[in-house]
Order: sequence, then structure tokens, then C-alpha cells
Amino acid sequence: MNVIETRNITRSYRGELALDDVSLNIEANRIYGLLGRNGAGKTTLMSILTAQGFASSGEVRIFGEDPFENERVLSRLCFVRESQKYPDDFTVRNALDAAALFFPNWSAELAETLLEDFQLPRPKKHRIKKLSRGQLSAVGVIIGLASRAELTFFDEPYLGLDAVARQLFYDRLLTDFADHPRTIILSSHLIDEVANLLEHVIVIDRGRIVVDDEVEAITGSAFAVAGKAGSVEEFVAGRPVLHRENLGALASVTVDAPLAADDRERALAMGLELAPVSLQQLIIRRTLKANESYGAHAGSTTDLEVLR
Repeated sequence: MNVIETRNITRSYRGELALDDVSLNIEANRIYGLLGRNGAGKTTLMSILTAQGFASSGEVRIFGEDPFENERVLSRLCFVRESQKYPDDFTVRNALDAAALFFPNWSAELAETLLEDFQLPRPKKHRIKKLSRGQLSAVGVIIGLASRAELTFFDEPYLGLDAVARQLFYDRLLTDFADHPRTIILSSHLIDEVANLLEHVIVIDRGRIVVDDEVEAITGSAFAVAGKAGSVEEFVAGRPVLHRENLGALASVTVDAPLAADDRERALAMGLELAPVSLQQLIIRRTLKANESYGAHAGSTTDLEVLR
């Protein structure tokens, strides 16, 4: 069953396309990664899917219905932003009490456990606006997880968390997802960190979908080969190349194709090393390749900038 279906949606701002002919099918009870650089269109897309923004054209269906001003749909989803806003006089307790009123599946028990896990202040006079960035991120994470909404969007709300707190978030997400399956869409540029969480990846760049596939299919669709430059070039001849690196007489090439049945034996005989390509590196290379087809100069873009 698809909980989200979009058909040819576009969104333009002042003549510029933020989304360009986006069609997606999002299935129930799976964890999706929505990945892309800053300005790629991720937040615009999530805003439209949650009825907080509008498409210029195209069709959006959430749970089979138009989400705009549709309480039947909106009561079943949760959208947590990186820069989530709260009333100035709210405390952490006020934020959680308010969330409990909005989400039918709200788990007060999970919220209390997460408050303890993230060590958030609970005094009634401690205003939420006085929290650190990391503490504010933790509030968003707690609401997103404790909502147990059928469809939950995390728009990088965990960026303010340190590495330990982010790992805590990932662990709690997986544990609760196993007991209470729902559809989770996780926007992130920390791909290597979240790779083990994701079942399906959607990469958006310049408003277009450039990757939409299962994680297993993506990671098995490319490999790296390294060794003496001449032997490497002989080995990859006729194959689609995503990236080349040369260091003196040595070379490393990322091939955008799966390993053939006899590749390992042939590489061993030629003195070459074969290695898998991480999900992050593969997405970086494919995003840069897509930019080349748009006529963009991507060579000066850093890996981090590509995926933020």
C-alpha cells in the first residue's frame, strides 16, 4: 500500500523551479531516506506533502486523499523540522502536552523515557527558548518518535545533537519502529550515519529525482577497483565510470555497474583490489554526474556541500 503518491508535481518561486516533475510512490511501514544538498528541494517537497506548502502543478495524494485542509490526513502525520518553532512561553512539558493533544497515537511513556535519555530539563519555569540548540533538537526528536504517527517526517531536526545523542536517536527509532511500524521519511546529509536505518533512498537534486531505489539495489550496483593505473584502465574498459583518482602510477576507479561473475578472479589475476562503494560516496558521485548533465560545474563542490 502506498501512503504517498505524487504525480508530476512542480513548484516554482519567482520563475525558478524548486521542484521539477516529481513523481513518487512511498509505501507503508518503511524507513525512507530523502537526501540532497541544501536548496535541492527536500524541504519544499516535504512541505507540500504535509500541506504546509503548495505545488504549482501536479497531484499529491496522502493516504489516498488530497492533504490540503484535510483533518483525516493531517491527524495521521507528523512533520518535525530542523528549525522547529514553539511559543516563547512554552516549557518542554508544555510542548509535549500540546503534542499529546495533536497525535492520536501519542505515547506518554515513550516521551518520558526519551526525556530521561536526552537529559532534558523539566522544571516548569525553564522556558524552551532558553534551551541550547542540541536540547531544542532533542525536543523535536522526542515529539517525532513519541507521536507514533503513521507518517512521520524528520527534516534534519537532529543536526544540533552531538554524535552520542544522534546515535541514541537512531537506536530509539529502530527499536520503536520494530514494535510500532509506520512510514518514516528521514531527511539527512549524514548518509553514512543513517545508512543502516534506511530501506529505500530518494535523492533529489535541482528539484529533480536523480535516485529512487532500494538501498540494497543501490549499494550492489557499483564497485571500486584500485591498483596500477594501466591495469585498472584495462579492467574498466567499456564500463561506465563514475569517478577516477590517480596518484602517480596508481589509480582508483568507481564503476557504475555491478560486478560480473568472473570479475573477482580476473581482478586477482591482474593484481587489482576490488571494494564496495559506500552509500554516501555512491550518492555523491551520482549527484555530481547528474549535475554534469545539467551543464553545472560541480568539480569545486565538496562532498559535504553536495549532501546538505
